[in-house]
Amino acid sequence: MQREDEPKNSLIQREKGELLGKQSIVSRSVVKNLIREAMESMEHAYNPYSHFYVGSALLTSRQKIYTGCNIENASYTPTNCAERTAFFKAVSEGERDFAAIAIVGGKEGIITDYCPPCGVCRQVIREFVDPKQFLVILAKSEEDYLLFFLEELLPMGFGPESL
Repeated sequence: MQREDEPKNSLIQREKGELLGKQSIVSRSVVKNLIREAMESMEHAYNPYSHFYVGSALLTSRQKIYTGCNIENASYTPTNCAERTAFFKAVSEGERDFAAIAIVGGKEGIITDYCPPCGVCRQVIREFVDPKQFLVILAKSEEDYLLFFLEELLPMGFGPESL
């Protein structure tokens, strides 16, 4: 049943659980839902060269989810990672306030280990979030995941306030 204070278009399935992030919207049930969304988006990856599938699910502070997958290119450099795909989709639609991202990936679409964001993705994420509050979820499954604040993955990151 949907709560009155919950947005009508929220994709977040609620259940009782302890809050995991510093923002009140990131609970265990939200984490599991983000992982499910990331796994589904992984199936859309375009990866004819590496055959490595990556999916992500980005949660805004307004409880909207943007998904992304990796999109490869024959000349390699223009390849776009799943995390950047999700962020660019969200930003292109006017979003600027984010709470968390779940990331999954594996060779031939089989998840066998955690899939941390590359350095470029960490820097793109840093552009739009408070690294002390933004939660990065690295998952093998809905039950097997690691939680990090971005500042743990990108210490001393360069952000807009650095200019």
